[in-house]
Amino acid sequence: MTENIFVPGLTDLQRGELGTVEIPEGFTFHGLLDYESLVSADSFDFDTLLERADKELDSFEGSVDAIIAHWDFPTSVLVPVLAAARGLPSPSLESVIRSEHKLWSRILQREVVPECVPAFDAFDPFDPEALDKIDVPFPFWVKPIKAHSSQLGFEVSNAEEFASATARIREEIGRIASPFDQALAHVDIPVEARAAGARTCLAEQIVTGTQAAPEGSIFQGEFGVHGVFDMRKDESGHSFDHLDYPARTVPPEVQQQMIDVTERYLRHTGYDNGCFNSEFMWDAETGKLWLIEVNTRISQSHSDLFAKVDGASNHAVAIDVALGRRPRMPHRQGEFAVAAQCMVPRYDDGIVTRVPSESEIGALQARFPGTVVRIDVQPGTRLSDLPNQDAYRYKLATLYLGASGHDELEQRYRDCLEALPFEFEEAA
Repeated sequence: MTENIFVPGLTDLQRGELGTVEIPEGFTFHGLLDYESLVSADSFDFDTLLERADKELDSFEGSVDAIIAHWDFPTSVLVPVLAAARGLPSPSLESVIRSEHKLWSRILQREVVPECVPAFDAFDPFDPEALDKIDVPFPFWVKPIKAHSSQLGFEVSNAEEFASATARIREEIGRIASPFDQALAHVDIPVEARAAGARTCLAEQIVTGTQAAPEGSIFQGEFGVHGVFDMRKDESGHSFDHLDYPARTVPPEVQQQMIDVTERYLRHTGYDNGCFNSEFMWDAETGKLWLIEVNTRISQSHSDLFAKVDGASNHAVAIDVALGRRPRMPHRQGEFAVAAQCMVPRYDDGIVTRVPSESEIGALQARFPGTVVRIDVQPGTRLSDLPNQDAYRYKLATLYLGASGHDELEQRYRDCLEALPFEFEEAA
């Protein structure tokens, strides 16, 4: 009998990563809705997406046996609703939103792991007196309680920079805030987390150090971690440059501390039968550990790296948990000792006039077997029009590299940057 697994926004890249997982006969993957509706759309309507997904599942002639969330909001919140309606294994909607809602999450973190929580204050970006109500001293980060990929996150050092950042936030926050407000209507938000609804922003203490990310799952109350990643930033310290696996910049005992803090927090939220990845900053000089955030899903940025090093992508864990099976993950059975996801960045706006050709990409892959190149722009693209970018750089392409050691990995990244030519004209 065929078991049918649905993946919202399923892409060709994801299908390739699913191919690294040993899938028993009789399991079939199906897309649910499409990438354009769930990820790259200019606007979202949560209730409409929920209705469309329900109809698509109800019209399917076979059984619906599992639904897996790999994308951020709205997918991350749609899946618990869809799964609960069909009696499928999934975290509760409220436990997911507790982490998706960054103010609510910070409040819960402060209750159970206060030693790891930066100072923060909530504010309404539409309030002309917002700055006067913030107790966090300059400099600090400002960001919405819900956004994609550090979008609309700014470091501000004075009132003028705060005014500029909040002006930008007011212009763009509605893209995610409006559908997130629709999602929040499905749960009971505590009074202290309501603030300005989904248009609430946070002012947060700036923390520094070495960043790392554990990833794991909770299955029927059983907590486990299947990998820890280094999260390396560029020279400016604002944007991610590398994700390296396995982590090596943080000592094992600190990695374990990160894992323990994540478990304490997730159990406090009531999260179960789902995957997670958490992000931490560790100050080596003081020994201070800061919790940045917890995401209630596997990280797709990690998927190819797991496959390169361990022999299967982290989709293996997500599939098992969604099917109600204890998760299994191979360990160090891959082709490479180390792997990385690396960005090809540009820091100024411009209009793309040339991207690397298929032959140039093919030559690079022949030179470095196992390399995956995902071009994120095309000729004619104006970089400032790209969706889901952080405030400090544009992402031209994403590279997935494997190597026998870290020095070789670094050299491969540099060689790839030289071998992948992009050209631009100045944006008017």
